[in-house]
Amino acid sequence: MILEAVMLQVKEGSENDYEESFRKASSIISSMNGYISHELHRCMEAKGKYLLLVKWETLEDHTVGFRESTEYQEWKRLLHPYYDPFPTVEHFERVDIFRA
Repeated sequence: MILEAVMLQVKEGSENDYEESFRKASSIISSMNGYISHELHRCMEAKGKYLLLVKWETLEDHTVGFRESTEYQEWKRLLHPYYDPFPTVEHFERVDIFRA
């Protein structure tokens, strides 16, 4: 399992519209192969700042399966106009800290 983490900055004044568009876009990402779960968090200290966390079975499920799909085009249409600046996407893997 990998964790996609994205810090998002939404254009000022469009937060409510963004959240509604994200609700619609959630059905797109959740239908993709390799998708496990996702969460959107609103920052309490900075207006318009969000954290998106998506769990995928493999890195390729996100970078190839989702990003190269026709469904991604609809995701982009719904969400990308809200971002300024455009976000950087990073991927993480769990570190086994309990290994003997």
